Amino acid sequence: MRRLRYLTNRHRAPSTNLALGLLLAFNAGAINAGGFLVLHMYTSHMTGFASQLADGMVLGNTTLLLNALGAILAFLSGAAVCAMLVNWGRQHRLQGVYALPLLLEAILMFPFGLMGAITMTWVTPFAVPLTVLLLSFTMGLQNAVASKTSGGSIRTTHMTGNITDVGIELGKMLYWRRRAGTAPAPVRHDRGRLRRSGGLVCMFVLGGAAGALGFKYVGFVCVVPFAALLLTLSIPPLLRDVPRFKLRAQRLPWRRYAVADAQAPRSPD
Repeated sequence: MRRLRYLTNRHRAPSTNLALGLLLAFNAGAINAGGFLVLHMYTSHMTGFASQLADGMVLGNTTLLLNALGAILAFLSGAAVCAMLVNWGRQHRLQGVYALPLLLEAILMFPFGLMGAITMTWVTPFAVPLTVLLLSFTMGLQNAVASKTSGGSIRTTHMTGNITDVGIELGKMLYWRRRAGTAPAPVRHDRGRLRRSGGLVCMFVLGGAAGALGFKYVGFVCVVPFAALLLTLSIPPLLRDVPRFKLRAQRLPWRRYAVADAQAPRSPD
């Protein structure tokens, strides 16, 4: 538990970036694959939604267009909210600066896990149930967290880039060059990049299997443990920042004036 609080700390290291990325990839795989069983769409697949948006425009299919537009806007909003929360945390010099968006994601996931069947009946202007927008928002929120903590090198909600990196490094590793004449520089693969990308893909697949099994046999409530995982990552560092907020509140001008006024001697009536 003590080490978990450092995963969302503002002071980053490659090891903490990777550890946080692996946990978030597992969570994203579970939500994405499990959500497909009940929604019949992958709520973090923005490439597919972008193509669907174009198809809806060309075919004149309003429903298809609105579906894609709603998911894209929700994902975009989640990423924007993450940026605002992280920058607010940095401005206030929080230690757990990346814990705030994960806490918000957990708060949003709990109602989905407990009332998923109800939220699926709530119609939105985008011709999709509220559940689709909720999951797309949380995926945008989470992907932005991993991106900001690692400087854009780790993505957790879609695996296209990671699988591409695995293929590139495997190609370097298996490459054989005939040495004729002057020997060229040897081709070396990046072991760290291969392990990182391969690990993210594996955790995403494992999370997807866990989410699919959970939704199949348990239902929406299987989301609750994944929300609890995010709470475990976000609550400890935020608790460390509570004394900082108390100290800052005591230094506020209106707070000092209120204390001085309470301590001032009162004249008799």
